Amino acid sequence: MFGRRKKKDQGTGREAAPAPEPSPSKQEGAAGAVSFENEITPERARSEPVKGEDRHRATGPWDESEDAPESQRMDLGSMRVPMDQGSDIQVNVAKDKQGKQRIIGITLVRGRTSLQVQPFAAPKSSGLWDEMREELRGQVTQQGGRVEDHEGPFGAELRALVPVKGRTNEEGKQLGQRVRFIGVDGPRWVLRGVIRGEGASKPEMMAEAERMFAGIVVVRGDQPAPPNEMLPITVPKEIQDKMAEAAAQRSAQQTAQKGNAGRSPNGSPSSGTAGEPPSRS
Repeated sequence: MFGRRKKKDQGTGREAAPAPEPSPSKQEGAAGAVSFENEITPERARSEPVKGEDRHRATGPWDESEDAPESQRMDLGSMRVPMDQGSDIQVNVAKDKQGKQRIIGITLVRGRTSLQVQPFAAPKSSGLWDEMREELRGQVTQQGGRVEDHEGPFGAELRALVPVKGRTNEEGKQLGQRVRFIGVDGPRWVLRGVIRGEGASKPEMMAEAERMFAGIVVVRGDQPAPPNEMLPITVPKEIQDKMAEAAAQRSAQQTAQKGNAGRSPNGSPSSGTAGEPPSRS
């Protein structure tokens, strides 16, 4: 009953988590390394054969070649994300091996619900989301969490109870956070979402998180990219300026903390050695 969609003309509730099990060595694969504190030459989607997984995209997420519903969206390079009133868009960054910051995802926040989204390159054949789910399942269980399979509006997803580091209840049991891992295969791309907060536990907010996910348009581009590689995310200049300003403020705060760490309350030097403040990203 589902066919390929029309294309454009060419122009924080917490619960007790199960006891952790011994963790094997960390590995990375299709899903990449996930923290719970995150070569194929593509062809245009117009020439792609119909994929079985397209039935899970009947109402989105969308490929750039498809007629997505009109909506105000922010252009982030490989994604165009909805700019709904009452929602915030956060840029997720991390340091690479050279110590430079790079964008590793975008988080859409609405009330007490957050949806982190990441677009990945995929091969012609479908099934990359299946591989990602298995790796995510392993990462959660390695951390002592619990995972269940679920059939959602975008097909197979994972619903997990993930341990919250450093948090226990009155009986000393590890506390856990509800998390949903959703994803969908598109034309040579996979869009992955991680839902936290009320969107992972309350039905009405689950639907809201799903609506945000469905409104995203993925821009695969023509550049060669190996399967499993995250597609490049770029942000508008005004957001880059705000990120740079925030980084400068953090640096100034850390410098001030270092300067005050070796002084007593009355301003005179203390006899101890100032320690390094914790890093902040």
